[in-house]
Amino acid sequence: MARGMGDFGAEGILLAGAGRAILLQLADPAVGHGVAEHSTFVGRPVNRLKGTLTYVYAVTYGTDEQVKEVQRRVNRAHGPVHRDDNGTSKGYNAYNPELQLWVTATLYDTALTIIEKIYGPLDDESADTMYRDYARLGTALQLPADMWPADRAAFRRYWNKRISNLRAEGAGVRVGRGLLFPKHTAIWYRAIMPSARFLTAGLLPDQLRKDFGLPWSDRHERRFDRTMRILAVAYPRLPRRIRHWFKDYCLNSLDTDLRRNRQPAQEQGVSQ
Repeated sequence: MARGMGDFGAEGILLAGAGRAILLQLADPAVGHGVAEHSTFVGRPVNRLKGTLTYVYAVTYGTDEQVKEVQRRVNRAHGPVHRDDNGTSKGYNAYNPELQLWVTATLYDTALTIIEKIYGPLDDESADTMYRDYARLGTALQLPADMWPADRAAFRRYWNKRISNLRAEGAGVRVGRGLLFPKHTAIWYRAIMPSARFLTAGLLPDQLRKDFGLPWSDRHERRFDRTMRILAVAYPRLPRRIRHWFKDYCLNSLDTDLRRNRQPAQEQGVSQ
């Protein structure tokens, strides 16, 4: 039976690739400038990560009400960074379909990279299913369906071309370094960052490691490979409730917010 995003998308191990996806996005100059000018990512990294993953989980597993709510939240966040090509934000437009394609592509490629390191290469049917499922993350917003590469081979051509020319600089590097080396966040967050930086560096292309100032050597590579082998043995043996804990937490929090939002309207109806 094919396993798509509906099977793999809830896996908590995908959090190991969060740093990779974010830095790949920031390496695009337009995204880097837009985030630097308008985002609170550096100051509130945990909140922003939870928001992004809540969107992913809702689109993949959620009810119609949950999907509409996360769409509303994303559109509200994108509103202040809506610029035309001659705007003051380096041409950045949060609704630009090319940038939405790139952001969705980084989420897909990162998820695929992690899943195959933990579970091994996917069979063609499962890989195709996962690929189609990930298109929904973009099309649930403003990405035209025909902009998502037609198949995995087309995606690989798109990806390889983008990666070959991708160089992080300026604003993107500053934001990325702020996330990698936080100064004003919770102690627990700073405590996990050395491990997060290591995993992120190991998953990035070599050029981007250099761009973001992440040291790497043969010793680092051996340690990274050993870590992935250990995770590939240990992680799949964890109970499902542990592996899917963060997905359940995000969707439960979303439901709590929805109930809270409905409460004033219900109270108003009673008062009338």
